[in-house]
Parts: sequence; structure tokens; C-alpha cells
Amino acid sequence: MAEELRACAEQERLSLYFARLLIPAREAENKEGAHNLNCSSESRTAFHWKMAMNDSHRRFIQVLMSHGIMEASAVRKLHRHCCEIHKVHYVHDKLDDFIDVLNKHLKPVFMEIRKRFGEDDGKRYYALVNTAENDVAKMATDYAENELELFRKALDLIIVSTSGFASSTYILNLADNLQNKKMKKKEAEQLLQRFVQDKWLIERDGEYTLHTRCLMEMEHYMRNNYPDLMKICNICRDITIQSQACVVCGIYIHLPCVEKYFKGHAEPRCPHCSEPWAHEIPDLNQADSQSSPIPSTSKNGQVQTQERRLSKTQSNLRSRR
Repeated sequence: MAEELRACAEQERLSLYFARLLIPAREAENKEGAHNLNCSSESRTAFHWKMAMNDSHRRFIQVLMSHGIMEASAVRKLHRHCCEIHKVHYVHDKLDDFIDVLNKHLKPVFMEIRKRFGEDDGKRYYALVNTAENDVAKMATDYAENELELFRKALDLIIVSTSGFASSTYILNLADNLQNKKMKKKEAEQLLQRFVQDKWLIERDGEYTLHTRCLMEMEHYMRNNYPDLMKICNICRDITIQSQACVVCGIYIHLPCVEKYFKGHAEPRCPHCSEPWAHEIPDLNQADSQSSPIPSTSKNGQVQTQERRLSKTQSNLRSRR
């Protein structure tokens, strides 16, 4: 109970911070503008890109929060949309600077916008992630303890597998062996679908692997809890679940890097030992995207999904006091 209260209190603290972050801070911006009245036009423009927080940032973070994760092309469109609707100067190649401003404001509450390639489709994704170390506890406000236990067991199966996938049959069989509270098969099936809907898992033909969002959020947890099992891509140095291994020296390369590194090579060779690469080079161009299109937002910049989450968190906290 004490752990649940701490998790709920932390969630409310984040909610209050985001509520303050998402309210236009006109007074603060006016002070920043007044402080820079004597600066040149170029200096003010540079200051805007590096430091200023405005309504375009607030709308951007609201949409990203409501999705959890978005594909890079949708993020670029969202960047332009947010700048145009709030009449902020838009520069197409300044997305990283735009996100840097947000990350500066998110850092005090251990949040960050990160990017990573999806392992099963090779596309770049952006996600708002919790950088705190108690990674699985991030799910505590949404799932019961026995549901988290099943997720951990599914994670075990996925990580130890050579393919990076775990059969739904194996996962469902674990529901009878939970220590906290056993789960019926139908309940476990519904829970797996929730994990997919919440973008922790991906389902492919009756098998499950980790969603890109999960890889972003849980990297610290997986490195710490599976130090001898965690595979690291030899090209990009990210953790990898779906990968190919050199049959000679044993290095791992995750699938997007395999495709990009060996593209155009008639006789691909291992980048570490230079021996012939024994695997078929994957083509990820036709894979499905893991994120949704940009949702419509109201003029006042409020995203109803996020409001419901904040309200639910505050209600849970009050009921447990």
C-alpha cells in the first residue's frame, strides 16, 4: 500500500507540473522578451530557438503525451502544425532545437523526449519517456500487481528467446503460476491486448515482442536486470531484441541496422570480423507503423485524453488517502 501511495503521489506531482507547463506562461515570456529588448534581431531569434517556451511547444507536448509514441514523419508534421497554428516562426530543419527546448523543461521531473528506430519496421520514432530508474513502476498506476508480474514474465520470455518473440501460448500458461494472484486464461488474453493497446507489446501472428516505446522506457531496467542476456547492436550500440548474430564472432546487429549497413552490398561481411554475413538481409520498408496519425486538437490546446489521465490519477490518490 505504501508503495502504491508513493507511486500515486509521484504521478500527481508530475500531473501538477505538466498542468503548469501546459498553461501559457505569458508573464514569464514577457519578462524574457523585455530582458532581450536591446538585443539584435538575430540574437533574439537565436534566443527564441534555444530557450523560449511558447504555445507551440505546449501543444506539441500535449499531442505527444496523448499518443505516447509517434513516427518521425508525423512528428515533423506536428511540429509544423503547432508552429503555424500559434503563428510561431517555423523552420523545417529545427525540430531537434524545438525538442531541446521542451527537454530542458521536462528534465526537472525526470521526463524526456527520445528518439529511436523501431526494430520491426526500421522507422524512427519519438516518445515521451520517464527517465526515473524504477522502470516497471512506471506502469504501476495503470496495472494491478499480478498484471505487472505477468508483464515481467513475458519480458523474461522475450529477452531469452533467440528471435525476440514469445508465443502467446507460453505467456498465457504463466497466468496459472503468478505469486500475487492467479489469472484466468480469458483475463490474461485481455491483459495482453491491453499491453498492445498501451504500446508496451507488439503482437505478430500469435507471438509478442517489445514495442519501441517499451524499449525506450525500459532500457535502464533491462540493462540492470538482464546484464548477461541483454544484446547490444554493434552498429548503433542500442539494446536489441530482434537482431541477427554473426555466426563466427557472435556480434549482434539489430534488424534496421542490418538493412542499412549492408544495403547495396553484393557480398555482405561482418563489420567486426569481416567474415561473410550468413543471414538474409531484411527489407523493412513494407512494415506497418507502430504509431497513430496526428489527432486533431482544439484551439485552446487541450487534449482530452491527457485530461482524463490527470483526473483519474488525482481521483485515485484521493480515494487511497
